[in-house]
Amino acid sequence: MFFRIVSDSFARKPRRKALTAAALALGMAVATATLEVALDVGDRLAREFRSLGANLLVTPATDTLPLEIGGVDYRPVDAGAYLPEGELGKLKTIFWRNNIVGFAPFLDVPVEIASPSARGNQVGGAGAHDTAREMLIGTWYSHSVDVPDGSKFVTGVSSTDPWWHVDGRWFSDGAEETLIGAGLAQRKNLRVGDTLTVRSGERAHALAITGIVSTGGREDNAILAPLKVAQDLAGHPNRYRRLLVSALTKPADAFSERDPSKMTPAEYDRWYCSPYIASISHQMQQELPGIEVRAIRQVAEGEGRILTRVGSLMWLVTFAALFAAALAVGATSATTVLERRSEIGLMKALGASRRTVSAFFIAEQLLLALVGGIAGYAIGLELARILGIGIFGMAPTVRWILFPIVLVLAGVVALLGSLMPLERASRVDPAPVLRGE
Repeated sequence: MFFRIVSDSFARKPRRKALTAAALALGMAVATATLEVALDVGDRLAREFRSLGANLLVTPATDTLPLEIGGVDYRPVDAGAYLPEGELGKLKTIFWRNNIVGFAPFLDVPVEIASPSARGNQVGGAGAHDTAREMLIGTWYSHSVDVPDGSKFVTGVSSTDPWWHVDGRWFSDGAEETLIGAGLAQRKNLRVGDTLTVRSGERAHALAITGIVSTGGREDNAILAPLKVAQDLAGHPNRYRRLLVSALTKPADAFSERDPSKMTPAEYDRWYCSPYIASISHQMQQELPGIEVRAIRQVAEGEGRILTRVGSLMWLVTFAALFAAALAVGATSATTVLERRSEIGLMKALGASRRTVSAFFIAEQLLLALVGGIAGYAIGLELARILGIGIFGMAPTVRWILFPIVLVLAGVVALLGSLMPLERASRVDPAPVLRGE
């Protein structure tokens, strides 16, 4: 009898029920889309940020104080500490190894070049004069690193700073080639195709210029060459002085800034297993003893603020959609109660309790929530796909775990929206209603 009364209610008022289901479907569609995007937006934005530069700087823990002028380190080549290149593969063995997008070692070497008196194919060769001291920066462009587990990882500036603009092409890591900063190229009248001879002490290399690089930083007034060339000029084979690491991290919070040595074991496990920039730095120091890892604060803090605000906006839109759906359900439920006062009065006159009357309305709302939730989830997936492609160029990952969550949300919204109408229905006095008052 219970289910018959509920089904008769749907048959007699299909339009109003369809309106309630549509309101729920619309709310659940927006909630599904924003939840799909919100759960994906952190990783998507983090990957977008990683294309803008590294967020971690690694230096030797025992290094001497730098002597920098205009962003260029003018310490003697033999001053300061160095780190072994062969241990860099260990970075891909930490707990958050998959969050290490890339890394690039750097070695700065002051070198001498010579500017020619007349335009020629070689810079610094015979007949040249006006020797000048410039900075040569050795690094990797796209280098294959051996990982202790036997795999290979290709990394370099192509991973940490893909936004650098090169007019020409990058050097090959194993070749006698170089890139020239745009500022240096203009000062020295250098062009792609020239050969540049660089000298440090008794060591010299003739490097073919393959491109002009523009970064907006100190590289614009420097020479970029393969790390092997810089190591040979410095006399430090298989060594580097600083390392830039690009890692996917989550925004920092108060917990991430705590000292791990003062945490309880449970707190430490939670901190260690969260991709905070502090915990990833800690894991890197465990794998590479003798290093100091510092976050590039301007980058990390800017990313954290943007990620937090975008995530908050997504959750705000989700709650607004659910609230609007609850209001729509409440409005239609209130109208339904007013129209069915005589039916409610008759049920009470026949002995139905308040709980029984409420159960009829709750069953109706839950059925509507089921229909609206399924329809809203399907529509929301398509809406999330459109938003993902429009914002990030690719659809978000479909998370089927959201389906039961959306159904539960639909039920909660339907019940919350019906609370006041249900309360009014349970308090209907059958005598006045049956008398037509």
